[in-house]
Amino acid sequence: MRAEKTISVIDRPSVWVVDDDDSTRSYLWDFLSSRGYDALCVDSGEQVLRRFSAGQSPSLMLLDIRMPHIGGLDVLEQILRSGRRIPALVLSGVDQVPTVVKAMRLGAVDYLVKPLDEGELERAIEKVFEHHAAVEAQDDITSPEVAFPSGNRKMLQVKAICDQVAPADVPVLILGESGAGKEVLARYIHARSGRSEPFIKVNCAALPMDLLESELFGHERGAFTGALREKPGKFELAGEGTIMLDEIAEMHPLLQAKLLHVLQDGEYARLGGTRTMRSEARILAATNKRLEHLVETGAFREDLYFRLNVISLEVPPLRERTEDIVPLCRRFADRYRTKYKSTVKQLPAELEAAFARYNWPGNVRQLENAVKRYLILPDMNHALAELRKTPPASRQAAAAPQQEMRSLKELSAIAAERAEKEVILRTLEEVNWNRKQAARQLNICYKSLLNKLRRWQLGSRFDPEEAEEARAAAAETGV
Repeated sequence: MRAEKTISVIDRPSVWVVDDDDSTRSYLWDFLSSRGYDALCVDSGEQVLRRFSAGQSPSLMLLDIRMPHIGGLDVLEQILRSGRRIPALVLSGVDQVPTVVKAMRLGAVDYLVKPLDEGELERAIEKVFEHHAAVEAQDDITSPEVAFPSGNRKMLQVKAICDQVAPADVPVLILGESGAGKEVLARYIHARSGRSEPFIKVNCAALPMDLLESELFGHERGAFTGALREKPGKFELAGEGTIMLDEIAEMHPLLQAKLLHVLQDGEYARLGGTRTMRSEARILAATNKRLEHLVETGAFREDLYFRLNVISLEVPPLRERTEDIVPLCRRFADRYRTKYKSTVKQLPAELEAAFARYNWPGNVRQLENAVKRYLILPDMNHALAELRKTPPASRQAAAAPQQEMRSLKELSAIAAERAEKEVILRTLEEVNWNRKQAARQLNICYKSLLNKLRRWQLGSRFDPEEAEEARAAAAETGV
């Protein structure tokens, strides 16, 4: 039985359930309340719009598409016109794929098909909040009225190229270390592209090949065991918008061939289908690896590389743009102060100075998390202790003993993981690769077992019946 997830009082999101069915509202209210969400139920689109007019808004809406008078699509359209951003998870019937596609293009973040599955519902809600947090984190860049948030010379050069490339209908390859801001750049390009359709991000490293193919291109009913209904893929949902293929280097070569066909001809077919579908979406690809090296080894198709590499941009790591560190700290503090109900009015000068000297191996993402931690736990000693785990840039040359010690720790971690992998594989062989039985024998969470197999690139051995659950488990660690 899946453990219920509870939400802390400091971060208690409000969720509106908008559905004209009494039993659905009652079920969802119980479901959300038991997990710590602040649930409110309304039975019509009219009530939602009245609340919007009064200045009320939730953290999330669970929105039924079909309701009398003002339906879910009408509500989404009103939100879109108002310029407000309210994450919506739409609830649809089995045969409403065209309507779901339209809802996604009107701004819905994701969709669920009734009757609702509890585990799928919980994962979808978590995914929506993660997506919305990512979008909020990019607001400073994607808003055309706000200046590009960097004074670094290299970043300003990248911005100038983005401004020229954005209106052009060509793929863009975005390079850079993890956490450096590749998605920020992709959203910046989309915001200035003139495309009114959605921006959709897909993490190519989060799913095994067959599940990624279904995620990108959709599948027909009966395409594989467990495919009980047709499902539109991300290319279909994107319409004429933008698709960001993150971690493109991790895409399987067989799937690379299908993506190449989309880039060349704008055509694809759903998994298990024969009908040719067209895509007008713009493709932005991102990776922290050097694709030219993967091309040389045969791990990445050369023809796909040249198709993607029409325009190439590289985001410099944060350690190469130290003048951005303090402004980013203050921006993050302003953004999250209210969300975490923090008593911190401004970051201490000593902490900002320490942040400015730090090397930030995790780049902007690590800096953002460091600011969040301080807002929640404003303890200077704790914050500085976190920084000491990795030597600051100014002391790296003098840190050889510490580097050697970290290397020994890394070797120990590698040996431990190798032993763990050996035990898990031996157990799986003993139970004929029944993962649930193996998880019970190993006394670990089933989802953790799936994630380990994915990390070890053993996803191709997933049984078809477990594929959808594996996709959901992998997606939780990917978005």
